[in-house]
Amino acid sequence: MKAAALFSGGKDSTFAIYQAMKQGVEVKYLISIFPKNPDSYMFHYPNIKVTRLLAEAMEIPLVFRTSEGRKEEELKDIEEALRSVRRGIEAVIVGALESNYQKERIERICENLGLKVIAPLWHMDRDKIWKNLLDSGFRVMITKVAAGGLDKSWLGRVIDEDNINDFLRICSEHGIHPGGEGGEFETTVLDCPIYKKKLEVLEGREVWEGDSGVYLIKNAILIEKKGE
Repeated sequence: MKAAALFSGGKDSTFAIYQAMKQGVEVKYLISIFPKNPDSYMFHYPNIKVTRLLAEAMEIPLVFRTSEGRKEEELKDIEEALRSVRRGIEAVIVGALESNYQKERIERICENLGLKVIAPLWHMDRDKIWKNLLDSGFRVMITKVAAGGLDKSWLGRVIDEDNINDFLRICSEHGIHPGGEGGEFETTVLDCPIYKKKLEVLEGREVWEGDSGVYLIKNAILIEKKGE
């Protein structure tokens, strides 16, 4: 089956693509939508422009669009992007975990276009999300925090075996969904098995306001995977 994938560069969309590929799905296009509204209901905001490099790392064509990010109206931007590649695909891959809001709206768009929805992570055991990522060789950087317990020190940090227990403990103590499903945090995947090259961040900047912040990737490059 040939598919396009909604792609933010974060852990969920990337892991969904990885799982779909393992199931034999051929990913023909990546679709990234940049919301001008940082509080978009549908779209991942921090560092979305880095998807251009990550698409290159996967050697998959990228369809990049901008959106005003207005609630409900932004769905038209997704449909327009999917319509542009409709003739070459049969399905759309989404990284939805538990959000009915997002999944139902994508399903409605795909139904209108005659496309199937592939959601490999839907209702994945929340306690196994990070174990699955780390066991699969994903290097994931925290690029936004917006929940009590997750302070500025987590911005720009890569989650690994040394800090994962602390991270999950904070999530548990503060009632944070470990997948960040409520927008408590967002991520960027620096490396994973489906990248032919890995992303190296050369320069970043922390922006903190009130009790939340983002890590903005200012400069990044793709580098070879040594010894692989």
